[in-house]
Amino acid sequence: MKKKTIRTGIVGSGFSATFHFEALSKVHGVNIDVGGVHSLDVESGKAYAQKRDIRFFDSLDAMLDEVDVVHVCVPPVAHEPVSVAALKRDKWVVCEKPLTGYFGDGSDDYHWDKLDKQVALDAALASVDRIIEAEAASKGRLLYGENWVHIPAIQKEREILEKTGAQILWIHGEEAHSGSHSVDYAYSARCGGGVLIGKGCHPLSAALYLKRVEGRARDGKPIRPATVSARAHALTRMDTFRDEGHIRCNYYDIDDFSMMHVEFTDGTVATLFASDVVVGGIHNWLKITANNHRANCNINPNTAMETYNPVEANFEDIYVTEKIETKQGWACTSPDEDWFTGYPQEMEAFYRTIAYDAPAESDLLLAADSISTIYSAYLSTQRQGAAVEIKTY
Repeated sequence: MKKKTIRTGIVGSGFSATFHFEALSKVHGVNIDVGGVHSLDVESGKAYAQKRDIRFFDSLDAMLDEVDVVHVCVPPVAHEPVSVAALKRDKWVVCEKPLTGYFGDGSDDYHWDKLDKQVALDAALASVDRIIEAEAASKGRLLYGENWVHIPAIQKEREILEKTGAQILWIHGEEAHSGSHSVDYAYSARCGGGVLIGKGCHPLSAALYLKRVEGRARDGKPIRPATVSARAHALTRMDTFRDEGHIRCNYYDIDDFSMMHVEFTDGTVATLFASDVVVGGIHNWLKITANNHRANCNINPNTAMETYNPVEANFEDIYVTEKIETKQGWACTSPDEDWFTGYPQEMEAFYRTIAYDAPAESDLLLAADSISTIYSAYLSTQRQGAAVEIKTY
């Protein structure tokens, strides 16, 4: 079968735009023509374009004239407007996580700690509704850029669920490290909250996805989240925090540690941690306890490769793993970190959906349930951990 060619544009020129471009280069089932990039940071956008020999577009509309797919790789505050603009032009959208959120009232003194989280929940769900309405009226669709869904270990668990009819009783997951790469991440007005949404969305979305798979495989309909209890803390903003220089601590108003306890409609549970106060590299995993098996999805670190380096300088030009503070001593050196974290598999799956109408594992409704759960969790934190019912899509 002759491969189709899809014209693609990227919005944004930072960290996520970089790994999207690299993942696109590994797609083999579809010919992808990256037509260009648009960024409000003109200097950064032009440098991004020049480095990759692609066109820089001065406006989003100009890029939409030339492409079939738009990759939304900008801070979350811009996810809805960019996605809706693309959908209105009948374009496909690949939107990075989190889908959307609440980004304040625009006032100079807006501060997440002082906000009534019911306001945030209502506004976030209204944003979700607008995106869903835009997709329903469009010839395009939105694909949710949650790489955890496409991680090889998670997809292997999907196979186990589908072939054995397993019942998941408990999912236990975590994403943690010593702080985000992004300058914008310090401000809830740009990212919609703190670590609970910024990192918690990863294990949460994977848990929601696997329960959907379980329900469909066994009974023909997905199992959905019902309630959430949560706590969130700003440990590095405490007056008593002692900064040793290893953990990012220049946050303006966001949480840096969180825990969600999700109860599903079948009575089973997931406990999901997210943290910006963990040194020693990325700590990502999902553990599944089922009625007929147990699985530990060790995403990062994992022991596919281990190295011992006695002298820091020896590995000066060797990539070990993301966020590691030192390359000296023993390390879980990842032979292909992008592969283990699902980025090329995600793009391969997305473009097979776009080109050949293959089923989408990570779609707008999964993204919507994730946002609804997260902001219900934030409301729970305001209520000191009391359970909050979750609206599902």
